[in-house]
Amino acid sequence: MDNVYAGLGAPHGAWREDEACDFPALSVSQSITGHFCASHEDEATVCCGLDQNQFVISDSEFPGSTQILLKRPSFCPIKHLEERQAAALPEALRGRGVDVGVAVILQSVDRRVLLTRRAKNLSIFPNIWVPPGERTRMKLAGLRELQEETGLRLEPGEFSWRMLGLWESVYPPMLSRGLPRRHHIVVYLLLLSTESHQQLQTRIKADESEVSAYAWLEPHVLECIAAVEDGAENTERIPNNLPTTIEATELSGGSAQPTELPAATFLNTAPAAGEDVERVSTGTRFALRLWAQLEHLFFCPLGYLNPGTAEVLSTAW
Repeated sequence: MDNVYAGLGAPHGAWREDEACDFPALSVSQSITGHFCASHEDEATVCCGLDQNQFVISDSEFPGSTQILLKRPSFCPIKHLEERQAAALPEALRGRGVDVGVAVILQSVDRRVLLTRRAKNLSIFPNIWVPPGERTRMKLAGLRELQEETGLRLEPGEFSWRMLGLWESVYPPMLSRGLPRRHHIVVYLLLLSTESHQQLQTRIKADESEVSAYAWLEPHVLECIAAVEDGAENTERIPNNLPTTIEATELSGGSAQPTELPAATFLNTAPAAGEDVERVSTGTRFALRLWAQLEHLFFCPLGYLNPGTAEVLSTAW
């Protein structure tokens, strides 16, 4: 599941790799979202799914596809990339295509959601808070990716799931920080566990090379995070109902230590220029807004979520 194949009005069966003229694999300098909406818009409702291990996005339904929201940020570098800038991209990068990643919004039965802070030494989005699994080169998906990063293994019957949305992600996230080096679509999945966050916490063995900290966040904190929009005016920096600190676990030297982090860190926005800051990723905020729309249904999850099976999440997504 390495590249995205996208098409408009493609007939059934036209998304095969050997028929790229009908359903082409997009290049790193082409916007996936822009393929399906007007140039001044930043979202579209699409159909997506796997075909022969290729991730396909279409404006038409096809066997096994799911209808879902696809979105990019208003400041998406690919959206604002000029022809001369696209021509300046290295040849190897221009032919790279668009990668696919899977990020897991893991919610405990007591309605906490797990976020992880990416290690500082990572080349892509270092020191940024994301759900487990948000990578640019995706070889494992769903449950296997969750287990690889956090050590959590969920067995069939211990969770339910659904797809939340698709996010078009580019690094660096703004042209002011340089030309695009990585371009991928993040598939956000919601996993609803039958265990409490305390039970899940005892089993976490996070990979320190990928994760430097993690936290189980409460619904009202998540809603405050989701309300902040990168690239927009956010007049209320710290809502009244937000605690001053957030309980988290930091990893260092092979040990995990409880700590408290400033809540304001989770409300930081992406700077328009200069070095990035520790913050929640723009795509994660998008996923949490979709999560918040479903939150009132969480007390009867089987009514809208799919029964959890290892096969579904390790092979389909």
